[in-house]
Parts: sequence; C-alpha cells; structure tokens
Amino acid sequence: MSTTRDLPRARGLDDEEAVAEAARRLAQTALAEDLLPGGDPTSAAIPAGHEASGVIAARSGGVVSGLEVVPAVLAAAAEEPVAGLLPGAGRLSWSPAAANGDELAAGAAVGTLSGPTAALLSVERTVLNALTHLSGVASYTHSWVARAADAASQAGVARPAIRDSRKTLPGLRLLEKRAVAHGGGSPHRFNLSDQAMVKDNHVAGAGGVVEALTRVRAAHPGLWCEVEVDSLSQLEEVLGHEPDQVLLDNFSPAEVARAVALRDEKAPGVPLEASGGIALETLAGFAATGVDSIAAGALTHSAPALDLGLDLG
Repeated sequence: MSTTRDLPRARGLDDEEAVAEAARRLAQTALAEDLLPGGDPTSAAIPAGHEASGVIAARSGGVVSGLEVVPAVLAAAAEEPVAGLLPGAGRLSWSPAAANGDELAAGAAVGTLSGPTAALLSVERTVLNALTHLSGVASYTHSWVARAADAASQAGVARPAIRDSRKTLPGLRLLEKRAVAHGGGSPHRFNLSDQAMVKDNHVAGAGGVVEALTRVRAAHPGLWCEVEVDSLSQLEEVLGHEPDQVLLDNFSPAEVARAVALRDEKAPGVPLEASGGIALETLAGFAATGVDSIAAGALTHSAPALDLGLDLG
C-alpha cells in the first residue's frame, strides 16, 4: 500500500520575490553574455525607427514554464550597461498568451514580443533560451508523471509522486524546480539545509545506516530525515527505527515490490522512494510496485528543450 504521509516539498517555489530575483539574475547574466561589450552589429540591417511584433509559438507540443523570465529580460535590457547598446529597448513589451503549467499543442502561441525591431531581435535568443529550457523541463516531467500514472492505474496502485533532485544548473535551481512543479512533479528539497538525506557515503562514514540516522536525529531533532539503503536487509534494519523516509537506491522493480511489502509489514507509515538508474523507458515497472515516490535527476539534467520559435508578423 502507499502511505498517506505528505512528503516535504522544496521551499520557495511560490515566493514571488525569490522567483523575480532568480529571473532578474538570469536575465542580467544572459544579456551580458550575449551583448557585452560591443552590442549586436547585425542590428545595423534594420532601418532606424522600424518596429515589429513577433509571436513566440510552440513548434511541438509541451508544457510551458519560465514565463517570469521574459519581463525580466526586457527590464534588464532597458538598464545599463545593456540599454546603451540597444536603442529603444525600454519600449519593448510582452503580452503572454499562456500561463506557466499550460499544456500547449504544436502551433499554439506562448506570447507576443513587440517594439523596436533591432532591440527585439537582439533579445530574442535570451528569451528563447530560458523558455525552451524551462519548458523542456516541465514537458519532460509531464511525460514522466503521465507514464507513472498510467502504469500505476493499470497495476491498481496509487500513483507515485515524481520527484527531482539537486542536479540542477548553477543559478537556475529555483526556476528549474518550478518547472518540475509546472509539469506535475513534486520537487525535492531545495538545498542541503531543507532536510537531511543520509546517503551511502554518510553510512560508510558513520559505520552503519542506523548509526548515521541516529547521529543526524541527535544533531537535528525534528528535521525530516530520508535514509538511503541499497539492500533489503539494510531496509529491514532501518525500518525498525522509523525514519521519516527511505530511498531505495538502484533497486530493480522486483526488489522495489518486495521492499514495499516489507515496509507494509514492518513500518507502514514510512514512505519509500525509488531512485537510481530509472529512465522514462523503465519507469512503468517501478510505478506499478506501489512505491510512494520516484526520484530522477534526469528531470532537470537531461530534459530536452521544448521547440519554441519567434516569427515576426
């Protein structure tokens, strides 16, 4: 059976100030990479005073994420040192046609950029890089969630939560974890301080899985502690100490099913999470076991970009 215990969720995902700051930092860094120190010499091809609108549209179906970055890019483009290289950048505008988490069919509009054509084309790639990457994470997560739900339904068990990891790009963690949520996933801890996770090297350093759990609990009473095990015997040992959660590392689907049965017998309130070596192609076998959650770093580090493009009207 699946436990009814709520799993902890990454903090800050709905903190508007934190999200805006993450988008601002990304926009400033990306524009600096693309435009400093000499601006965009190709913009000389556009007549002075020319203005246009361009629709960003999905060229393949997927889930949208990262829309907060677009206004951040326009704001950063209107500030020095970039503004001096992009005449009229302060007049660029954005009109969204979708919201984060929307599932779009191929051809559907994401939004419209308008303003001085030269400035618009100079920020186009910065906008698209953010949207295609973050929408790619959301879309890939959505495919995992859908496949897990289908497999669990066919097996007659509860759908496992699909969770990410800390395998994110530096500076993009908050936006990538939001993208996982937009795709229907359940983001894992935001950083090391959010919860304890006793991994194999901690176990080796402590001299045993129970010893590691005991030390963490003594140092941080009340903090959620997930413990990684790599065998059924190790799982049975740690279940007697009722950890908050157990991660089944590199178990096969058959081993995960046996672990679920053991958990149901020994400690039915302890959530189990499968992780390690799980791919979209093998996900169904794990989702059919009754495990509570499945974690995959691939959601962020291996998500293909969603194909989006801008075409001037």
